[in-house]
Amino acid sequence: MAKMAEQKVSLPAKLINGGVAGLVGVTCVFPIDLAKTRLQNQQGARVYSGMLDCLAKTIKMEGYFGMYRGAAVNLTLVTPEKAIKLAANDVFRQKLSKDGKLPLWGEVLAGCGAGTCQVVVTTPMEMLKIQLQDAGRLAAQRTVAASAPAAGPTPSLVASRTAQSSAGAPFPRRSATRITLELLKTRGLRGLYKGAGATLMRDVPFSMIYFPLFANLNTVGRREDRHSNPQERAPFLQSFMAGCTAGSVAAVTVTPLDVIKTRLQTLHKGEGEDSYRGIIDCTQRILKREGPAAFLKGATCRALVIAPLFGIAQGVYFLGLGEQVLGLLG
Repeated sequence: MAKMAEQKVSLPAKLINGGVAGLVGVTCVFPIDLAKTRLQNQQGARVYSGMLDCLAKTIKMEGYFGMYRGAAVNLTLVTPEKAIKLAANDVFRQKLSKDGKLPLWGEVLAGCGAGTCQVVVTTPMEMLKIQLQDAGRLAAQRTVAASAPAAGPTPSLVASRTAQSSAGAPFPRRSATRITLELLKTRGLRGLYKGAGATLMRDVPFSMIYFPLFANLNTVGRREDRHSNPQERAPFLQSFMAGCTAGSVAAVTVTPLDVIKTRLQTLHKGEGEDSYRGIIDCTQRILKREGPAAFLKGATCRALVIAPLFGIAQGVYFLGLGEQVLGLLG
């Protein structure tokens, strides 16, 4: 086991593994992630009552592929994002190990390093994805407002597509490329990194919880040294279940930070919705207007996204696809 722990991490192989894992995971769970973003951004009028209601109304108003608004951005950038996150954690774990052993503080520190490294890709990816995901909610909100009578109950969102005509032009569909160019033109590179502090505040604690918890769950029932390098010999199913469990725990724990990040990165607000000057201002306004429960908006969706995402990621990652590809090439 000590010999295995001394083996150096093959960075190219880990990058391939992380990239493939991210692509598979995002494809499977993206519609739930879209529901999470829309639920977290609801401030006043409730367009959606929950995850299933959000998905059903999205399909009715925008078609099946409406659930994948912003998926292209995620699929493009999730490869480097997941590759950096998983590979960085492996590298930090190796550097912090001594005599084939890694104490708990080393596991937490390695997770912290991994979360910090990924922010360079995560921030612009989330920034673009959120604008595309939330456009449908804003259009739906306008439809509801336009078709509502002067007095009386709010009508159903899915009453009629013709209501959009009376509301004027529907909310414009913008591409990720157009949003990127607009941000670069009006705000420079800083525009793409709006909310970077909040992203860092979410991702670092997530990784500090996720990676140590995963590493320990991944050794349950095995007699080998729990702090050496258990992932190298973990069965697929064990890696998958450990990834799901650790991912859901970490996701729910940092949901309040994710709500803050999502609100800060949303450029277009609906009628009567707050804009925020920063993390502290956002926190105070949410508490004042919506109460503490608002910080858990989308928690169920987030757990349902992260659990299979990281379960798939860890399962594919430790199948060693990257090592096999490099072996065939060289």
